[in-house]
Amino acid sequence: MKKENTIKVTKEIRDDMIVSIRNYFSKERGEEVGDLAAGLMLDFILEKIAPECYNQGVLDSHKYMQDAAEDLLSIRK
Repeated sequence: MKKENTIKVTKEIRDDMIVSIRNYFSKERGEEVGDLAAGLMLDFILEKIAPECYNQGVLDSHKYMQDAAEDLLSIRK
C-alpha cells in the first residue's frame, strides 16, 4: 500500500529513473538488476527518502525567501 506522502512521478520519468538505477548498479557495482528490482528500489526511495529531501528543499526555499524579504526591507528610505 502506498502512503499519501509518496512523491508521484510520471511514467516517462519513472522509466528514466529505473534506467538510471539499473545503470548505476551496472557501472558502480558490477551487478545487473532487472526492471522489477530497480522499480522496487525506486518505490522505496520515493516513499522513504524523497519526502525528506523535498521537505529540506521547502525549508531551504523558505529561508531564502525570508532572507530576500529582509534584504528588500533594508532598502527603505
